[in-house]
This record gives sequence, C-alpha cells and structure tokens, in this order.
Amino acid sequence: MSEHEVFSDSMYDERTHLAERELSAFISAVTERFGPQQARASAQDWLDEAEMMDSPPRSNARDWRAVTIAASARLASRIDAVQYRRKSSTKSTHASTDTRPAPISSSNCFNSVLLF
Repeated sequence: MSEHEVFSDSMYDERTHLAERELSAFISAVTERFGPQQARASAQDWLDEAEMMDSPPRSNARDWRAVTIAASARLASRIDAVQYRRKSSTKSTHASTDTRPAPISSSNCFNSVLLF
C-alpha cells in the first residue's frame, strides 16, 4: 500500500467517524426530546439528506452539520404537522362540548400587580 493510499484511507476513516458522531448526536437529541419514533424517522431523514449532498462521500468539503440542519428542518415540519393535527382535533372536540371562556393568561394580569 502506498503512502498516498494510507493517507487517503485515514482521511476516509476520519470523515466516516465525523459523520457517525454527527448522526449519533442528532439521534440522541431527537430521542430525548421527541421519542424513539421520531428518532427513527429522523435517522432516515439524515441518511437521505447525506445522499442528496452535492459533494462525494470522500470529499473534504462534506459538511455533516449541514446534513443535520436539513434533517432538523424535516423533523420540524413533521412535528409542526403532528402538533397542528392534535390542536385541531382538540379544538373541535372542545368547541362542541366546552362553552366556558378561555382563562386569562397571567401576563394579562400584570397591570393589577402594579396598582397596589
């Protein structure tokens, strides 16, 4: 094996290690915050985004953080859609059965604290 091949292999190993660390950190964070189901979907998103990158896998220009950001955007869209569906179904359920006015948030009561 030539010196160039050894150097090339070590660079590839380093890039692979960086990608693995980035993916692992991302999945750990998603699992902690949103659970294992979203983590599985996000792992697939991350891998899909990595495949769509313009630079080849052995390129020095590969930016794994950009892959994570793109996968995070997919997660955010998915989470927003799920939360929107939950809120919509909750509102329609409450709208038909709950006729009480919504409570006043504490921030709206701030002026009364300043008056005494």
